[in-house]
Amino acid sequence: MAAISETAPMIYKYIEKILRARVYDVAVETPLDFAPNLSRRLQNSVYIKREDLQPVFSFKLRGAYNKIAALDEESRAAGVIAASAGNHAQGVALAAQQLGIRALIVMPCTTPAIKVEAVRNLGGETVLHGDSYDEAYEHALTLAQEQRLTFVHPYDDPDVIAGQGTVGMEILRQHTGEVHAIFVPVGGGGLIAGVAAYVKFVRPEVRIIGVEPDDADCLNRALKAKRRVVLKQVGLFADGVAVKQIGKEPFHICHQYVDEVVTVTTDEICAAIKDIFDDTRSIAEPAGALAIAGLKRYAEDRALSGESLIAIESGANINFDRLRHVAERAQVGEQRESLLAVTIPERPGSFLNFCRSLGRRGITEFNYRFFNEQAAHVFVGVQISDGRKDREVLIKDLASQGFDVTDMTGNELAVEHIRYMVGGHPPRLLDEIVYSFEFPERPGALLKFLSLMGGRWNISLFHYRNHGAAFGRVLMGIQVPKADRKAFREFLDALGYVYREETENPAYRLFAGGGM
Repeated sequence: MAAISETAPMIYKYIEKILRARVYDVAVETPLDFAPNLSRRLQNSVYIKREDLQPVFSFKLRGAYNKIAALDEESRAAGVIAASAGNHAQGVALAAQQLGIRALIVMPCTTPAIKVEAVRNLGGETVLHGDSYDEAYEHALTLAQEQRLTFVHPYDDPDVIAGQGTVGMEILRQHTGEVHAIFVPVGGGGLIAGVAAYVKFVRPEVRIIGVEPDDADCLNRALKAKRRVVLKQVGLFADGVAVKQIGKEPFHICHQYVDEVVTVTTDEICAAIKDIFDDTRSIAEPAGALAIAGLKRYAEDRALSGESLIAIESGANINFDRLRHVAERAQVGEQRESLLAVTIPERPGSFLNFCRSLGRRGITEFNYRFFNEQAAHVFVGVQISDGRKDREVLIKDLASQGFDVTDMTGNELAVEHIRYMVGGHPPRLLDEIVYSFEFPERPGALLKFLSLMGGRWNISLFHYRNHGAAFGRVLMGIQVPKADRKAFREFLDALGYVYREETENPAYRLFAGGGM
């Protein structure tokens, strides 16, 4: 990290902007809560900065208001515009309402109705356009030019960054003792840039750790490449941080003042949502729990103990329908459940012998389907008590008793689809290839998807689950003769949906594939 003196103009600029930020006309100073359960389990003092307690249940209000409040009278009279599917939209709408100016929010057509209504209830006008944030963003820029509106960027703006930086200012005021690290969720980088600029100026010894989903790690990759990069696609579970490229201004700050980035899985995020609930009885959105997930990973990897660790809970705007998915995945994310595929002999007494081999461990799931006269495949969920170590002991123990074991705990296809589909292989060899798809989730989306598939190739396997998220997920097997595979792949590319071939995935091969 460069010395402060080498970047004095920039850092001084941001310190002044943060100290002068006009956020408290609408925002509140949120508490820094001690988390007793997490602290006890991790053997460190864990504190949660409760930005979920803002009027719009997210920190985004700070930056939006600071930006809009700084506009001149002419710009205020014309109004503002933003592109957002969630928290930034509500922040801009409330800020504009407070200042008595017009706010137009462009939102993707996939935005849940509850978020659209939230913006309208705050006095914002809404325009639904496109299936993604990028499409909404481009349309918002066009409207801004046509209607002479000021565009309020969610993260790539100095005034927005300064507004978010007041979170760091509050943390240092609320916790004056030793702090090992502050963990900050990262999307476009506005929050971590503001926090890093302030904290590193006042308390340079405090580590600033960014946290990103492992399938949306734009800052992590940018820091490694020493330049901004564009991700081809991003995961959508933590939609509040699903950004393909870190902001230009945030990166300028982050590459100097962020110490490192930790990436976490969907299951770890779900476990963090449960951790926050256990300690605060509040329900964070996936992006809101990201910092806690990273804190846990960081503390475990480094075997930390006796340190003070602070995580920013950035928001609580979660769709109620998604809670089912969170609950299902949290146990795996807590490393308290192991999902295993086990091959056992197909003969009387095999089930009993297998169950005995598990000892007194609780069984959370047990799926079986007759395979052939020689062997049976079992998909089993087993409660474990000591994370990866206990899982490794269990697998080694089963292998020593002659069972063929495949660990499915971290296999996304197994967790998302196969565990609900164990029921078998086709009765004969098929020219079957298997793909997973993601497509925008809105009324008629599934029908449209199936219609586009048409009748050229026969669908031999199909599984669809809706978690109330912006995108639906499908697992599909299609009978395609080898001579027709090239034409089929060209067809998939023309569809325009995110897809991935899963034919060689062991979860599919063991429990649903043909020709085993």
